[in-house]
Amino acid sequence: MVNGQERILPKCCIGPESHPMDADESSLGAVPQVLLRPGLRFACGAKRSACSGLWQTLPMPLLALTGGIAAGKSTISRMLQEHGALIVDADAIVREVQAPGSPVLDEIAAQFGREMLDAEGALDRAALGTRVFGDPEALGRLNAIVHPAVQRRAMERIQDALASGPDTVVIYDIPLLLEKRDSDPWSLVVVAEAPAEVRTQRLVTQRGMSAADAAARVGSQISDAQRRAIADVVIDTTGTMADTQRQVDELWERVAVRV
Repeated sequence: MVNGQERILPKCCIGPESHPMDADESSLGAVPQVLLRPGLRFACGAKRSACSGLWQTLPMPLLALTGGIAAGKSTISRMLQEHGALIVDADAIVREVQAPGSPVLDEIAAQFGREMLDAEGALDRAALGTRVFGDPEALGRLNAIVHPAVQRRAMERIQDALASGPDTVVIYDIPLLLEKRDSDPWSLVVVAEAPAEVRTQRLVTQRGMSAADAAARVGSQISDAQRRAIADVVIDTTGTMADTQRQVDELWERVAVRV
């Protein structure tokens, strides 16, 4: 409850910023931090029916972490974890809910064809990525399958984190955050940032993408200006690892004193 009003966790999209084949994108993102005031309530913003029973009171800091592909999000997340934060990783959850034998994977195969599975029955992320990339209708259908399951699992993880103690700092690491700041629950949103050309080069050298594919992936995402519009803190990962570490350390000092 904030200023007499109950606030709802914003919709977290599994969309152009977080393709199923990029579920390890946490290694390339940003770390926005958001402190939830005591008593804020947690719910899935878009489809309440899919998230019934998931409302939770959060007595500890909850930070949101976001950023574009190859922006350095997982590096920041790891640094915060080393400081003692608990990480709830949306990309890792995507992989979990799409595991072989899961209802989500079965529905993906039903909607998009068995060719989305490899010889062992696991999701072929490259094939699925090729199928939905640049096709808003297909991506929307995929999100409708994956998104509710990810939200439910994220709520479960945050519930588990709550049991660890009131002083625990929980970071929800999510590639795409679309909320307007006048209606979200976050006290701080931290965005990891690097120029498009740097991110493109990282995709080429670290993921083995072609320059054209990397540029297309970066170009398909929301702009730096849109991310900055919701950011309280921007962590620039363009420089050295030491530069990023310094910025994360400064952020942690703010979080540790509940600023």
